Amino acid sequence: MSKRSVVVMGLPGSGKTTFLAALWHLVSEKEVPCKLTYVSLQASNIEHLHEIASQWRAAKKQERTAQGGDKLVSMILKAEGGEPQTVTFPDVAGEAFLQMWGRRECDETVAGWLKAPGVLLFIHADKVTVPKWVIDEKLLMEDLGIPPEDGAEAEALVDWSPDVAPTQVQLVDLLQSMQTEPLDVGPRRLAIILSAWDKAAGRGLSPEEYLARRMPLLDQFLKNGLGPSWERRIYGISAQGGDYDDAKTTLADAERLRDIELPSQRISVVHAGSQSNDLTEPLQWLLT
Repeated sequence: MSKRSVVVMGLPGSGKTTFLAALWHLVSEKEVPCKLTYVSLQASNIEHLHEIASQWRAAKKQERTAQGGDKLVSMILKAEGGEPQTVTFPDVAGEAFLQMWGRRECDETVAGWLKAPGVLLFIHADKVTVPKWVIDEKLLMEDLGIPPEDGAEAEALVDWSPDVAPTQVQLVDLLQSMQTEPLDVGPRRLAIILSAWDKAAGRGLSPEEYLARRMPLLDQFLKNGLGPSWERRIYGISAQGGDYDDAKTTLADAERLRDIELPSQRISVVHAGSQSNDLTEPLQWLLT
């Protein structure tokens, strides 16, 4: 039996825990065909996975992984005709990656996980912070009849911090960090996961086209900055299938999801013109 590790990366709220909850339900319940099938799981992971999968099945929002509350999940999965493989990947708080960007710091344990040969990078398709252009701001102020500030007033209005930087800037910096010491481990496979794909699918774009339009800097870096030793694929994934309710509101969409007979059929995975319910697709590619 071989061992492969996959690191799950993404800024806060990018969908990492929801993906893991849906994945556990998918491989443990075996409701739909998958490229990878479940063999066994380390006992220490069971309580955490059962908890998040229970929330997922009930169409309830996941409690976000708190910083310092990271969980290491290790499953043994098997492709048809292949050898069982121990796949280890951490459920790491998004704040750990925000800290790498904003404070140039990385926890030693997280740094060890970031040396995995397989990378799942999550981007919430509906929560992309885009750059603001000075000319657009100027035109907006003119339309609203707001007089321009002088230098001192304009400086006082600027309250910048690293976490308000455009999403693509933060992600390019994270990927560059993984190409330099001490995180550089040579060739890797990178699966970009555009989560909440149900929010973006109505635009009629493929995941590759959507990323290129919404995050052109990241798109150019993926094509020209990663280098030939990194292979990449882009997936549009809806692990929830739609909006969930919260403690105050019950949404009709959440009720619709609960009425689906097989919860695994909520899942949508889009790649290279095809669509399936199989969340193991990007994992299977990372492991080959």
